[in-house]
Amino acid sequence: MSVLHLLLFLLLHVLPLASPAVDADQFTFDGFAGANLSLDGTATVTPDGLLMLTNGTTQLKGHAFYPVPVRFHEAANGNASSRSFSTAFVFGIVSEYDDFSSPGLAFVVSKSKNFSTALQSQYMGLANAANNGNSSNHFLAVELDTIVNAEFGDMSNNHVGVDVDGLSSIVADNAGYYEDGTGAFINMSLLNRTAAQVWVDFDARTSLVSVTMAPLELPKPKKPLLSATVNLSSVIQDKAYVGFSSSTGVVSSRHYVLAWSFKMDGGQAPPLNIQKLPALPFTTPKRRSKTLYILLPIASAALVLALAIAVVLIDRRRRRYAEVKEDWETEFGPHRFSYKDLFHATKGFSDERLLGIGGFGRVYKGVLPTSGAEVAVKKVSHESRQGMKEFISEVVSIGQIRHRNLVRLLGYCRRKRELLLVYDYMPNGSLDKLLHDHNTMVLSWSQRLGIINDVASSILYLHEDWEKVVLHRDVKASNVLLDADMNGRLGDFGLARLYDHGTDPHTTHVVGTMGYLAPELGHTGRASKASDIFAFGVFMLEVACGRRPVSQDEHGDHLLLADRVIEHWREGAITDAVDPRLRGDFPAEEASFVLKLCLLCSHPLPSARPGIRQIMQFLSGDTRLPEVSVEHVSVDVLALRQNQVVHSHSSLPSTEAGNISDVPAAR
Repeated sequence: MSVLHLLLFLLLHVLPLASPAVDADQFTFDGFAGANLSLDGTATVTPDGLLMLTNGTTQLKGHAFYPVPVRFHEAANGNASSRSFSTAFVFGIVSEYDDFSSPGLAFVVSKSKNFSTALQSQYMGLANAANNGNSSNHFLAVELDTIVNAEFGDMSNNHVGVDVDGLSSIVADNAGYYEDGTGAFINMSLLNRTAAQVWVDFDARTSLVSVTMAPLELPKPKKPLLSATVNLSSVIQDKAYVGFSSSTGVVSSRHYVLAWSFKMDGGQAPPLNIQKLPALPFTTPKRRSKTLYILLPIASAALVLALAIAVVLIDRRRRRYAEVKEDWETEFGPHRFSYKDLFHATKGFSDERLLGIGGFGRVYKGVLPTSGAEVAVKKVSHESRQGMKEFISEVVSIGQIRHRNLVRLLGYCRRKRELLLVYDYMPNGSLDKLLHDHNTMVLSWSQRLGIINDVASSILYLHEDWEKVVLHRDVKASNVLLDADMNGRLGDFGLARLYDHGTDPHTTHVVGTMGYLAPELGHTGRASKASDIFAFGVFMLEVACGRRPVSQDEHGDHLLLADRVIEHWREGAITDAVDPRLRGDFPAEEASFVLKLCLLCSHPLPSARPGIRQIMQFLSGDTRLPEVSVEHVSVDVLALRQNQVVHSHSSLPSTEAGNISDVPAAR
């Protein structure tokens, strides 16, 4: 073998074996297909190369770290000093709503990649209520946050912040960038469903962390969005992991990283090749090519034909009235309806018989062919992990509940994975429509107070007077129906608990409607009598004020109805919050009492809320409502936005919950 050949052999085969297998000081991922990352929680790499930190499931967290720790300090003249670093990444957030989301995501430098004790929601999978802000956490994070958490001092629901050992940013600013030419600040939305690029640079000489961002098509702006001085030596003593963390709250969102580069010491992180990036889901379609103009009519015709065939097949299957019925169901006797009867009663579940669409399914009006009785039929999709028999057994058990202010559950029908629940029909429909559809009749104050009493009576029966405790978990105006005499009847009682049978028992699943969710549900995920009382308090506000619990102003910001009532109270005119459609036709003293009771029931602290029996005594006049101050009921109300804030009892003075000692708490 010649000398030249020997040298080539050494260069190609021997020397690479002596090189480090992984370079932790510099790396680049233009897409993550085949990338070696340390993932946990919901984090995964999709087949097309997207790093997906959260998958849309609520109340979960996900982490992705480079598998090898980086040495952030070097010895110089016998002393350890921090090293500079630079990173760049492309991210995208896809939320269920255009202007409302779960918390965002964060780039993280952490001593450990074990965040098993961290909470989801606003804690972004980085800390929990007990250790948030503790120096023992040892992490530096750059958050891209899409909700306002008053407990952390967040400035807006579209901000970027630098965090050290906790989620209270040491510096923050609205998302955006400064134009190189004019220096003008340009706002950027973190929720516009398009990818954007972020650069994070740490200068060891000045201890300065700088964060810059820009749309994907623009180069890195010269002026950073924000900068902060960080003593990295006090946060990271030696080696640390770099990566990303994210979590979801009660809103379904997906958080993606499309590309990432990192470099220790000397200059900028390697540039990302945006031409090679995988596409972010749900982006705007590209311009159609000439080929598509030719193929599209053919594909459309094929689709129409396929749909026609599908309609014929579905219609043929529908006419067979196929349903599932097993031997064990005979013990439930008359509670079982035939699918054929319900199909004919609702005219094939036609849209003209559709009464509404709720959180658990569609509701249709029906007339039973045998008796001529009017019923309401709710179609519920069911994926039970605990078994259909247990599910039906509980449906029948709830069907035994009888109360004048509850919508009676008459029975059920089962067809494949679909459950049909049959209720009494309420001719005057949903209270929600009468309150918010201005083309309908205006409920008088006496009618509203009567409906409030009716719903309170039904909750008392569910909580205390039936043989078992039943938590409603979704008390709201759209679940209150009006009978022929305009009496209020609470519907869907127990259905929230039944619906939970289809969820994974090892996950925290918050059932309810935004605006009615008690603050503690975001922390524990466990419903209680107190959480039902909170929803009832919000419901009473909605009835008295004729407004929805959550609304939007002209800027798109979310406003809580409770905040509006509290402001009127502070101004000495609490009755100004009453529905203006009543034109002042109500007893002012009685209205003032009702509004104060509403705010007491929806108090942020569960222990400060009265029990339902005590509420009934207040409403009947048997017990006088204690003196309630605006300071008491408004404690931290402004800090609680749509259950995104986890409320910790230890975060409030111990005297806050004890101002009204003679009001027994709901348990």
